[in-house]
Amino acid sequence: MSQHDIAPPPDRFNFARHLIGMNAGRADRPALIDDAGTLSYGQLGEQVQRCSAALSALGLRREDRVLLLMHDSSDWVVSFLGALHAGVVPVCVNTLLTATDYAYMLADSRAQAVLVSGALLPAIRSAMDSTPNEVRHVVVSRGQELPAGAHDWAAWVGAQAPGQGADTHADEPAFWLYSSGSTGSPKGTVHTQANLYWTAELYGRGVLGLRETDVVFSAAKLFFAYGLGNALSFPLSVGASVVLMAERPTPPAVFKRLVEHRPTVFCGAPTGYGGMLASPDLPTRDQVALRLCSSAGEALPRDIGERWTARFGCEIIDGIGSTEMLHIFLSNRPGDVRYGTTGKAVPGYEVQLRDEDGSVITGHDQIGDLYIQGPSAALMYWNNRAKSRDTFQGAWTRSGDKYSRDADGYYTYAGRNDDMLKVSGIYVSPFEVEATLVQHPAVLEAAVIGKTDDDGLTKTKAFVVLRPGQATTEPELQAFVKDRLAPYKYPRFVEFVPELPKTATGKIQRFRLREMENRAP
Repeated sequence: MSQHDIAPPPDRFNFARHLIGMNAGRADRPALIDDAGTLSYGQLGEQVQRCSAALSALGLRREDRVLLLMHDSSDWVVSFLGALHAGVVPVCVNTLLTATDYAYMLADSRAQAVLVSGALLPAIRSAMDSTPNEVRHVVVSRGQELPAGAHDWAAWVGAQAPGQGADTHADEPAFWLYSSGSTGSPKGTVHTQANLYWTAELYGRGVLGLRETDVVFSAAKLFFAYGLGNALSFPLSVGASVVLMAERPTPPAVFKRLVEHRPTVFCGAPTGYGGMLASPDLPTRDQVALRLCSSAGEALPRDIGERWTARFGCEIIDGIGSTEMLHIFLSNRPGDVRYGTTGKAVPGYEVQLRDEDGSVITGHDQIGDLYIQGPSAALMYWNNRAKSRDTFQGAWTRSGDKYSRDADGYYTYAGRNDDMLKVSGIYVSPFEVEATLVQHPAVLEAAVIGKTDDDGLTKTKAFVVLRPGQATTEPELQAFVKDRLAPYKYPRFVEFVPELPKTATGKIQRFRLREMENRAP
């Protein structure tokens, strides 16, 4: 299957109206199951149209931005689709950030309204108070108290008759997602109405094979590109049911949903899978109904994939996507899983590895920069022409990731461009060294960066967090790595630290470690 095997959306296309139309015959089927109850497809369609009308009633116009800051719930889904339906642009932001982050995003996006969960209201009010912004309306979902002038989400939506929606273009700006900021300030990534259609068709239907009878549960939240596909565009495009969870995806919280709602498809990240496998409360195979799992966000270690499959009898389909491409473009697939690799290009996408000079690498087992060509690429980064030009290069998108490809065509992750190290003229993948260090029984987490020695040469340095009550030494860890990897890859320096700097989404911020190293006497 390729992109050309799927009928493209028409020029005049609105993803929310598309979903409502294709699910018109499923009015009584459960669409969304959250902590407050169940919303049928009929109720979902009506609420989306009412939300669309409510946004228009506030005086919001086509392409005006609204900040969407909510915990995962049916209200989040209705708000997102309602905005798309109206041609208003939802700016979906991480619920784990600080008021300072939200102040930056409000100013950057020039959002005219905020749709916010009651529990997150203090942070957004602090953000609004701390910097000039253009917010004219605040709508609060499931809040205990409303600030003066704010709207109660349920009453606000319920007061409107269903709207007709906007006659949007398929390539019209539809929504924003902010990058995680793992290498600096977050960037507003602008996506179109059609991009949701393409990822649902090429990955949700084409690779995962989602179907109407599925119940889908994603530990990754809706504000992530990965979670947005898992828990909204993919399942709703085939009439499946979705389980939504407002709280953090701790092992107990995930287990509760796996056992009570018995989803058939679960979407998580490697760190989450590892935490669940380590939990003494891990359900047994007969307590769950899983037929398939997916993973993204970081490379899935082989050991975790194999142990999960042995426990539950289902595969984890590991892949890599990006905020810029909206979802996964390189992936294993059901029945063709090779743990330890990220699989092959998703049909409909083309990938290339390029060397330092920009030439395409055609050989095997060589590390190169990963570029992607496909129909779901974002339009640009908002107000950032230089970064847009660097990332979106004609038909190709520069991923910022390093990969190698074996003789069978499977791709293996080798780290980020800005994290890759060249030691003695040879690329060293920090991820490979980190993955080896954490196999040591005393090591909980590890991050590897380059350290310049007295001769101006790059050597590897590992920052290591030990497990509670465990101890080890620098020589012991160096020997441990030497026994398992090529000798030149072992860390020349090891520093033990209580914790590693991370983004709100849990990604290690190696640039923070580099800054710490540069400041060291």
